[in-house]
Amino acid sequence: MDAQVGRLLNALDRLKLRDNTVIVFWGDHGYALGEHGDWMKQTLFEQSARVPLLVSAPGKPGNGKNSRALVEFVDIYPTLAQLAGLTPPAALEGKSLASLLDNPNGSVKPAAYTQVERGGGRSGAPKFMGRSVRTDRWRYSEWDGGKRGAELYDHQTDPREHKNLANDPKYAATVAEMKALLAKTARTAPAATEAVP
Repeated sequence: MDAQVGRLLNALDRLKLRDNTVIVFWGDHGYALGEHGDWMKQTLFEQSARVPLLVSAPGKPGNGKNSRALVEFVDIYPTLAQLAGLTPPAALEGKSLASLLDNPNGSVKPAAYTQVERGGGRSGAPKFMGRSVRTDRWRYSEWDGGKRGAELYDHQTDPREHKNLANDPKYAATVAEMKALLAKTARTAPAATEAVP
C-alpha cells in the first residue's frame, strides 16, 4: 500500500496537480493481536479505535505536521467541502478539520465516538452495541447501554487502558460526566470510528 500511495503522489507531482489537489488518506480501524486478550477489530479499546488520517491541502502551513486533536471519519466530508469552497448541509454530524491545517495545535471537538456491534454470527447470541466516547484524557465505554458493563480509562496514567476505573467510587463524578456526554451524542449508525491525524 505504501508503494501505491507513493506512486499516486509522484503522479500528482509529475502532472503538476499537487497545487490544486486535496489529499486525504485514512485506514481501517486497528486489529487487536492479543492485547486485552482480544483477536479482533470489534473492541472499544484505543488500539482498535484509532486509525491513521492524513489530510494535505494546497498552501496549508500544517501540511506534514502532526495534530493531537480528536477527529472522526464523519469529519472528512465537511472538511473536503470547506477546502473545496462548498457549503455542506447544516445537519452533518461531522465538523471541518480545515482549521487544523492552519494550526495543528488547535482542536475542533471535545470528544470522538466509536461504536461496534457484538454478538450474532455463528454463536447465535443476540446482537448488542458497544459505544465509547474519548476525550483528551478519558475513554468511557458502555456495552448494551451499560447492561453488559462499563469501562473508564484515564489516558494520563493508563494510555494502554489496563485499569478499568468505572466501578471505583473515586471516579463516580467522571463516570457521570462521561456517561452524560455519551448519551447526549448518541449515534444510531452501525459503526463509527475515531481517527488520529
